[in-house]
Amino acid sequence: MTSIKDVARDVEMSTATISRALRGLQGVSAETRERVLESAHRLGYVPSPSAAGLASGQTRTVAVIVPRVTQWFFAAIVQGAEEVLRERGYDLLLYNLAGDASARHRVFETSLLTKRVDAVLVLSLKPSVDELQRLSVLGRPVTIIGADMPGWATVRIDDHEAAATATGHLLGLGHTRIGYIGGATEGVLDFTAPSARLTGYRCTLERAGVQHEPDLEADGEFTVSGGLRAGHALLSRADRPTAIFAASDEMAIGALRAARELGLRVPEDVSVIGIDDHEMASYFDLTTVAQPVHEQGRVAATQVLAALTGGDWRPEQVILPTELVVRGSTAAIVPRRARRRGR
Repeated sequence: MTSIKDVARDVEMSTATISRALRGLQGVSAETRERVLESAHRLGYVPSPSAAGLASGQTRTVAVIVPRVTQWFFAAIVQGAEEVLRERGYDLLLYNLAGDASARHRVFETSLLTKRVDAVLVLSLKPSVDELQRLSVLGRPVTIIGADMPGWATVRIDDHEAAATATGHLLGLGHTRIGYIGGATEGVLDFTAPSARLTGYRCTLERAGVQHEPDLEADGEFTVSGGLRAGHALLSRADRPTAIFAASDEMAIGALRAARELGLRVPEDVSVIGIDDHEMASYFDLTTVAQPVHEQGRVAATQVLAALTGGDWRPEQVILPTELVVRGSTAAIVPRRARRRGR
């Protein structure tokens, strides 16, 4: 097996210089670094991560704590973060909580992260006071994605405003009976988006002088299947809504399927809007409030890497913009008598 000493002999340099060149540290010219990298590649030398960590005090690994890695939203953020980390020579260590409270306890409240990672990204969770204390004790850069945490580095959208945009779009089309499909606002994983989006929906109706009706709010669990069940529940009512705002595109896609199964036309009989601009949103001609999901992962990874390089880095709260994307799933309300004549 090729060692660092073999590379040092090949280019006639010290092992210290080889180590600095391979780790991209200062004090090594571009020409020297190029010679070292060429030799290491030719000889098949692969640095030992554990040895590099002992020498530098870094593992060159960033932990990403994910509520459910199987969901598109979280997977897209992880992909964005991984791209940036890989470009800079860092590995990504994934902790998938999979909806399990015990897994969250194991990650946050034990020494699981100690000495394993150089930084931590937390996706769509609002850490408790105790969990924040644990993260502080780690002494590692931390960025929280999707939550408003004063004093901590964060990357997010304004979920309240995104929901207001979606609800306002439907109101502007003349809809006043607007159903809402969201998710549980309380639970073991303490997601931040559900409560903010529900509040945005309710406040926008109130500002428009429309009374929100609890019976028109359904839990879609932020999944397609949950949106399908919630869509059936809302659209099977005798006094069904003329429009549905789903707090994610996946739930909106489920609602579209429910409408079709019930023989309802979209948007003639019911308008549907979501949030995200999911990769399948255009395929379903779904009107949505687009958010830069992939970019959130890239920005968060860039934040922790900036902290690792030192300098004057300070925790920054980044709010990325959203945009209304109008497609064919929403339209101006049509009186029911006119709808019947048009069938």
